[in-house]
Amino acid sequence: MNAIILESTLTCPECGFSKQEIMPTDACWFFYECEHCKTLLRPLPGDCCVFCSYGTVKCPPIQEQRGCCTAAGCGSS
Repeated sequence: MNAIILESTLTCPECGFSKQEIMPTDACWFFYECEHCKTLLRPLPGDCCVFCSYGTVKCPPIQEQRGCCTAAGCGSS
């Protein structure tokens, strides 16, 4: 079994600004505001969270192949 990676770099599709974030293990981030241009990022169709759409690493639930948004905190940021 591979270790879960908790760090992912999110890149804004509007301005290209990147920032490294620590992913929660018990919730999905459905919204993320770009620190640079203030664009509100949302998952692309078919993705469960902003890390799966704009990050360098998929979210922990997807890495574990258990599906995303199963925790009560889904949608938090």
